Amino acid sequence: MTDNACFHRNAENVASHRCEVVEHRWVNDRYKYIRLSAQSDLAGVTKPGQFYQLKCPVTDEQQPFLLRPMSVYGVGPEPGTIEFLYNVTGVGTAAMASLNVGDHMDIVGPLGNTFVLEPQYKRILVLARGVGLATMAPLLQYAAAAGIGITAIMSAREPKDLMREEFLRGAPAQVHCVYDSDGTSSVEAVEALVRRLLDQEHYDVVYTCGSHRLLMLLQRVLADYPQTRGEVAMEQRMACGMGVCLSCVRMFDIEGDKQFLRVCREGPVFSIRDVVGEVEFG
Repeated sequence: MTDNACFHRNAENVASHRCEVVEHRWVNDRYKYIRLSAQSDLAGVTKPGQFYQLKCPVTDEQQPFLLRPMSVYGVGPEPGTIEFLYNVTGVGTAAMASLNVGDHMDIVGPLGNTFVLEPQYKRILVLARGVGLATMAPLLQYAAAAGIGITAIMSAREPKDLMREEFLRGAPAQVHCVYDSDGTSSVEAVEALVRRLLDQEHYDVVYTCGSHRLLMLLQRVLADYPQTRGEVAMEQRMACGMGVCLSCVRMFDIEGDKQFLRVCREGPVFSIRDVVGEVEFG
């Protein structure tokens, strides 16, 4: 399990928050952005990589039962402000998409552990695809504020799906864009790109989220670069989000000791090298 010395779980801050929708809009034809406001200091207790459980509304067309886990896209600048970026794919997110400005939503969190970002780091590499970019977007803001260099590989079906500006949010970065539509996002092409970047200069950490293909690729590549750490924010179906129901258990190999760990509780951020077997991503 990741030795997280820079950020922590801050479980003492987990609480239920009644939030008001202050902005809600489509980013493109697949993704929506929502900004919520609460009376409590969400910005002060929420760290990169953590998530919240969202109570989606019940509508005439959609009746979601369980809370929906969603990684944090951003916080602030007001203390009570929190942002999410989500793909409208199922019952819960379809119901959530119906919320209007002025409506209310209950959320529970912050939950889970966080990315490690040490102040002595010089440069990081991030691999993002789809809505996984929302999980890592706060990490880029912390890195930029600390003066850490950022290189990003962004993958999407086609250019209109990329959401480059939504990912960087003003953070300076060297960006490489790859797409399914022209074949540049193939495993072979991305692996060659990652290896070329790692050969050109040292990266303290490689981060990824949201793509099983990218996770497996990085496991293979980082075996040849032992001085570079790797972290993945895992997306997993879960019910309670607090480690009670055990629905999100996955197997990990911690220094030769195979263990079943809960993505919601011991994660969602893990060392890439520790992941074992097939991993189910959203």
